[in-house]
Amino acid sequence: MEQSAHKLELLRRIAELEKKELWHLDVEDDPETYPLMPDQVDYLNEKLSSRIKNKIANIAGSRFFDRMIANRQLIIKEVRGIENFTAVKGGCLVTCNHFSVCDNYAVWVALRDYMGGKMLYKVIREGNYTNPPKGFGLFMRHCNTLPLSSQMATVKKFLRAVKVLLERGETILIYPEQSMWWNYRKPKPLQDGAFSLAVRNKAPIVPIFITMEDSDVPDGDGFYVQEYTLHILPAIYPDPTLSSAEAKERMKKENYEAWVRTYEEFYQKPLVYAET
Repeated sequence: MEQSAHKLELLRRIAELEKKELWHLDVEDDPETYPLMPDQVDYLNEKLSSRIKNKIANIAGSRFFDRMIANRQLIIKEVRGIENFTAVKGGCLVTCNHFSVCDNYAVWVALRDYMGGKMLYKVIREGNYTNPPKGFGLFMRHCNTLPLSSQMATVKKFLRAVKVLLERGETILIYPEQSMWWNYRKPKPLQDGAFSLAVRNKAPIVPIFITMEDSDVPDGDGFYVQEYTLHILPAIYPDPTLSSAEAKERMKKENYEAWVRTYEEFYQKPLVYAET
């Protein structure tokens, strides 16, 4: 198969960023980011218009990704450890490695039958909301997304929304690596955000690590569609005996170590990053 020049360039960029340990940087040419102002987002769908758009977007999104599953463009091979999710009572944050625009739907498919009819909320980058990739605007703005913002007033609104959602027992997906590296199989070192939110709200984190294997289905770019195995790992709780900073660091360390163990056990090799 002839391989896409664009995908080969992404792999080259990933290798370069790994060597430089620039884990938080995206390899894609993301759309320009515009500031998200408080009046531009309705995090909790309090407006009737927001609720209508939310319903339409979720129906359209499900049809889009279910069609991908039917056509084997998205393959969920196995879900392991669902009991670790169902053991959590109340709201929680779910962390996941980020390597595809499809991975959030894979998480939704794994969890939806165990969420009591609730939806999965997703934390997204500011630019994906204010200037979403072409064709994804409806999904990015209205599929229960929680956009981050560079504006402090919007950040405060975001934090209030997260608090309300967790108190009412919702599940929030957040990508603690911050960046998306296409089909990257290794766990990347984690950023602070997810763990700060967990400590702030006294909420547990349920780590999910997705492993991949080549299928026999070509993806149109000269590579094979990946078969996903979702590993749902035991919940991590904030330690109330520690300071907020210490509790955050401990949760982040435990999450990363759980991902590394899963990676090494599944692929049967130690985690080694490229060196300069």
